[in-house]
Amino acid sequence: MMICCIQILLLLGVQLALSIPNFFYHDFRKGNGNKEIHFSGVKLHVDSAQPAVFAATGDNVTLPCRFWYEPELTSPREPRVKWSWQPAAGGHETDVLVAIGSRSRSFGEFRGRVQIRQDFPGDAALVMTNLMLNDTGRYHCEVVDGLEDKSTSVYLELRGVVFPYQHPRGHYHLSFLAAQQACEQQASTLATFSQLFQSWKEGLNWCNAGWLADGTVQYPMTRPRVPCGGDGLAPGVRSYGRRHLQLHRYDVFCFSSTLQGQFEVNEQNYLYFKSTVSLLDVCCLMLEVKSTICNPLTR
Repeated sequence: MMICCIQILLLLGVQLALSIPNFFYHDFRKGNGNKEIHFSGVKLHVDSAQPAVFAATGDNVTLPCRFWYEPELTSPREPRVKWSWQPAAGGHETDVLVAIGSRSRSFGEFRGRVQIRQDFPGDAALVMTNLMLNDTGRYHCEVVDGLEDKSTSVYLELRGVVFPYQHPRGHYHLSFLAAQQACEQQASTLATFSQLFQSWKEGLNWCNAGWLADGTVQYPMTRPRVPCGGDGLAPGVRSYGRRHLQLHRYDVFCFSSTLQGQFEVNEQNYLYFKSTVSLLDVCCLMLEVKSTICNPLTR
């Protein structure tokens, strides 16, 4: 009977604690030395100094994230920090790194390339080395301390150029998988919609539709004309929507920041690859692109 009464009292105590506003959980096993338990008025905050970070392939970059408590605690805490990644092309969120204090574990393609900075109390910034083309996307920084769970996000955008590519036999010969392989052969990746949209804003004008990373087929038009959807439509990025990945055939829009491939431009200004070129050369061969990188004064 005595044991039963004690169990009931313990359960009532837990329920009472959880019902208190702004309840802050403290783990006795990771005590701060004073065995303090914080209940009312203590809150965990998480923030990022930048909503977006821009970099290029091969760079090292830091994605900012910091956490703090209000009011400030009398002793340091070691919450659980988790970084995850949402690819720019969509898909499932992937774990990047989990850390508690000085202990951390990284996952998948990020293993060995990421770490928590920890330059000051509350610093949870993610340091990434040797950036890859596929690293573009939204990164979530989540901090968990007991029952407190707060997060923020940072978008990583790789700088580079979007270029259209078609099969040597002519346009509209590539399935989605073949389009992926074609870009990979040029040390590139399938462009995302945001990358194509940015290129359109910089002047990319291309009539042939191409695959994008999300499985849609689109093409950018700055000067509408009859053969390209009609001249009655406003300039913009035209979309065919999602197409069958195996059955349908189109060209492709690739993205790279350090192109190493082979190219040739025929009389119709179609792009094929045959000799080693630089990113700048490819960009400036596409005469309809008016990005500052192709300005002769900057070469």
